[in-house]
Amino acid sequence: MTTPAPGEALGRRLERYLGEHWGERVTVRDLTRIPGGASRETYRFDAEIGGRVRGMILRRDPVGGLIDTDRQTEFLAYRSFHGIVPVPEPLVLETEGGALERPFFIMSRIDDGQVPSVMNLEPYGEHAATIGRELFAILGRIARRDPATLPIRECCAAPAAADCWREALDYWARVIERDERHPQPIVHAAIRRLRRNPPKPAEKISVVHGDYRSGNVMHDGHGRILAVLDWEMAHLGDAIEDLAWCFDPLWNHFDDNNVAGTIPEAEAIAIWERESGLRVDPATLAWWKLFSAVKGCAIWTTSAREFMTNGSDLVLGFTGTYTARRHDRIMADRLARLVEEGWS
Repeated sequence: MTTPAPGEALGRRLERYLGEHWGERVTVRDLTRIPGGASRETYRFDAEIGGRVRGMILRRDPVGGLIDTDRQTEFLAYRSFHGIVPVPEPLVLETEGGALERPFFIMSRIDDGQVPSVMNLEPYGEHAATIGRELFAILGRIARRDPATLPIRECCAAPAAADCWREALDYWARVIERDERHPQPIVHAAIRRLRRNPPKPAEKISVVHGDYRSGNVMHDGHGRILAVLDWEMAHLGDAIEDLAWCFDPLWNHFDDNNVAGTIPEAEAIAIWERESGLRVDPATLAWWKLFSAVKGCAIWTTSAREFMTNGSDLVLGFTGTYTARRHDRIMADRLARLVEEGWS
């Protein structure tokens, strides 16, 4: 008896599971692993149900993950914002994972879109300004929503407004302490500076995407955003966290005049304020910008640990070296400017 290939075996299990879940025969075709992604395994496939073919995405927990996240959080984030901002429709959540060996969820697939790499120059071409205006309008609409009215409230606790910064900083500082393999004086200096100069309390508690940037937005190549993706780091907190992360120079596509390779920062802030109903305090934004570099350093520190341990994923090697060094420079530059501005 011939043993099926791993992808074929996964497809058969997926057919059985979906057939039982939907109560009718399901045929899975063209199941293909999508490269990249260290916190989820991602597959695309077509499912034929009752003579109709639907494009779908499977997101399955890996054996070991780069970021400690909960698949329920990501699924409920999609449920919370489907129909409010462009996100795929969430379809199935399985937290036990027995059917496919590990926990997973399935959502609809959006085809014919483009997702820029962090290394792309001018990723939007002549449509950069149009994309930028929509990018920050969508982020503002996310911040405006009341988490208490959304499904994500089922799995995410709301911090006190005055504690958003502390909970976020404590989390990523613990990741660095757990995973660093060599001294990192720049990031520890940044953490000390952040603790000594806390920001104002959040104006309101919002849903924070957690990784809102150009590389997690799909567009059609003609100036329209099709989907905001990768909500696995979603949580409740200060919406300025998302804004600062999207402003980080790492995501600017080597364009020092525009944020996210799209529009000037001042224009992005004005759009975000209009859509969110919130205001951006410059000192608070400066705090979250420095925090963003610390958060990035934590992720790249874990990348380096995973690469040194397993050594099979070159993306982890890249982010644990090149990307980490870029964020070291970003942190050092921000620290120098904040000293000039009077931070202790």
